[in-house]
Amino acid sequence: MRRIGLLGGMSWHSSTEYYTKINSAVTERLGGHHSARILLDSTDFADIRDMQVAEDWTGMDASLTSTAQRLVDGGAEAVAIATNLMHKCAPAVETAVDAPLIHIVDAIATVAKRQGHSTLAVLGTKWTMLDGFYTERLEAEGIRTLVPDEETCTEIDQIIFDELTQGVFTDASRARYVEIMRDLKARGADAVALSCTEIGLLVPPETAPLPAIDSVDAHVAAIVEWMLAEERAVTQFCSFCLPWR
Repeated sequence: MRRIGLLGGMSWHSSTEYYTKINSAVTERLGGHHSARILLDSTDFADIRDMQVAEDWTGMDASLTSTAQRLVDGGAEAVAIATNLMHKCAPAVETAVDAPLIHIVDAIATVAKRQGHSTLAVLGTKWTMLDGFYTERLEAEGIRTLVPDEETCTEIDQIIFDELTQGVFTDASRARYVEIMRDLKARGADAVALSCTEIGLLVPPETAPLPAIDSVDAHVAAIVEWMLAEERAVTQFCSFCLPWR
């Protein structure tokens, strides 16, 4: 099993989901007492949030690059940024660190194509929805994207940072997110990407008004696939050879 390095704490509420779901998937695949080989570096999100508010992306690039390098120095063979928005810093991390980065947008694109979705509504922070680094990567995979109008994007963003990243999940915000999803469905979305790692905690995919891809679930699936790729190859090879023994 390969060892993954997780850049966590953004926020810790979703980082716990990553840790639990990666371990659960590894145990399900391998059975017995198996658990995942994970290095987790959990930041103080207040520092990152201050830089977000200041639009200090150079500072955030430096922070995430330093964290990723620390994980690789500690033995991680690949890294994963356990948040959607901070993939805006992914190019800096990929350039600076000598280890693969398992990209959350690629994971969502894989799930969307496997499920036959061609038009994804994207819900996340205002940067995730409006800055292009996220939607353009999906569109490069042949997936059309839809986002709300700018005023609604601001409302979604405020709920994320005023509530979700602080562990607050209210019925009123849940109802508003579902209403926004319905509007995007009416505009032609055939699925919605929950492109903030806390949204799935507010609106579980099974309660959404259209097919929903939880970014945490998609990312975890890609991470576990990478972690166990060698194990699967060896298992398949040994199964092939068994009749000849």
